[in-house]
Amino acid sequence: MALFQCNFFAETLGLSTTMHVIIPEKRRNSPHPVRDSEHPTLFLLHGASDDYSIWVRRTSIERYAEERGLAVVMPQADLSFYADMVSGNNYWSFISQELPQKARWFFSLSARRADTFAAGLSMGGYGAFKLGLRCPQSFAAAASLSGALDMAAAKDRSQEQGRSDLFRNIFGPESIAGTDHDLLHLVDQLHGKPGPKPSLFQCCGTEDFLYQDNLRFRRRAEASSLDLTYDEGPGGHDWSYWDQKIQDVIRWLPLPKV
Repeated sequence: MALFQCNFFAETLGLSTTMHVIIPEKRRNSPHPVRDSEHPTLFLLHGASDDYSIWVRRTSIERYAEERGLAVVMPQADLSFYADMVSGNNYWSFISQELPQKARWFFSLSARRADTFAAGLSMGGYGAFKLGLRCPQSFAAAASLSGALDMAAAKDRSQEQGRSDLFRNIFGPESIAGTDHDLLHLVDQLHGKPGPKPSLFQCCGTEDFLYQDNLRFRRRAEASSLDLTYDEGPGGHDWSYWDQKIQDVIRWLPLPKV
């Protein structure tokens, strides 16, 4: 595998940004040879307090991806909840449109839906499911690790805790429920709609402060026509849990055996 730090200008953000990219390497006598020049790709998203470098720093993601011949794109998204912010930058437009296009310009990445996946932790789990549910024509699978999956409830909690400015700056003063920022609403919209639907993988530790939010999403998804793989067990909101579970995600991805 090769690890690149790519610095580039993002038109949707109006500024220079950075991503880490892991690319499979062709090696003689490798037990897992690269199938062709366009690699299946996982867009791997960071959490609220992290940045593009965190997955490389806190896990062995390069080694895990190598086992499946998988490219991994890890962008910078700041504290945006992967939204076009009311007071801030257009991170949803960036992450859903410009980033995949730019990454494919710079690197040999497949543009096929069957080869395109998203995953993330906490805020990034929310972003990954938002990509899968809002862009099902582009993403074959999406995975959430300890995701912030009930954004309406999270906004209500922030108001109770006197931290409402964060969500107001991102989403505005109106309720999130029933909007394109509401994953529960997106599940309802996609249910019964013709066309492709992403496979979903959801995991959360039972000691995680987001556990109840994850249970609400699970119930809504399981009542729909979506294909959900759910996993829970002992664990908190920490890297020892996420380092373990990202391995499960990569094994779960619908990739051909190499």
